[in-house]
Amino acid sequence: MIKIKLGDYNDLTVQEVAYREGKGERFGLYLDGGRDGEILMPDKYVPEGTQVGDTVRVFVYLDQEERPIATTEKPLALVDEFAYLQCAWVNQYGAFLNWGVTKDLFCPFREQKKRMEVGLKYIVYIHPDEESYRLVASAKVEHYLHDYAEDYDAAHREQQEGEDTDFHPYQVGDEVDLLVWQKTDLGFKVIIDNRYPGIIYEDQIFQYVHSGDRLKGFISNIRDDGKLDCSLQPTGIRQTKDFADTLLDYLREHDGRCPLGDKSDSEDIKRIFHVSKKVFKRAVGDLYKRRLVIPGPTSVVLSK
Repeated sequence: MIKIKLGDYNDLTVQEVAYREGKGERFGLYLDGGRDGEILMPDKYVPEGTQVGDTVRVFVYLDQEERPIATTEKPLALVDEFAYLQCAWVNQYGAFLNWGVTKDLFCPFREQKKRMEVGLKYIVYIHPDEESYRLVASAKVEHYLHDYAEDYDAAHREQQEGEDTDFHPYQVGDEVDLLVWQKTDLGFKVIIDNRYPGIIYEDQIFQYVHSGDRLKGFISNIRDDGKLDCSLQPTGIRQTKDFADTLLDYLREHDGRCPLGDKSDSEDIKRIFHVSKKVFKRAVGDLYKRRLVIPGPTSVVLSK
């Protein structure tokens, strides 16, 4: 039996053409929603050439009258995801956010940290409202983040009891997906893999970063309390090897010479290569051991 997931993509079969009563005017297609009955896909969303019996991939949400509607529009985020969305308008009940489909996403006042303003963007979590089952947004994202240590302990207990688990513990150096959450005195809070909170420290940021950015990152530290630290660059040996390759390419593209060396200012290194001086020196050392470069106080040159 088909089970519709609101706020997500569903693969549904075209059941019949939708006609207006009396006029016989076509206005869309009815899709087979299983136990949820027929789901309308208005004509403006129907892909050209779609016929009865075809299977179409559609996004399903509730319209103003709480009826499920299918669309081929591409939302900026799905249910159970965090997203960076712009406030389109407000009324006496809350704010409405543009999330890429015709009906804006409602964020009630109770789910706002401070009153949202038209034109500004906010990190929110999309979820079904427990009372109405409508999709709503919440700016109180910390309520929807998981605790890594708790997930780790729960998975460990399940394994001891012989149960299967989908949990895969992180290792330092693992690549992860990051959503930049907010600036702090220490750096930037991030959301890791749409599930866990983390932080990138200020001294580990070598590029412009802004709330709402989606970036590839790496687990740089797993603290004793389960808190996760991240980096925008690979860590350890991988970081050294990756940047050594970058530096080698730079030398080959710049007549075999780099105007930075062991005594160069760390800010100059950061500005040109977006890495710390420590990483730069390790990479130069790696290339020197391989007899590929000749390092100097203020320069590095390719070996002849």
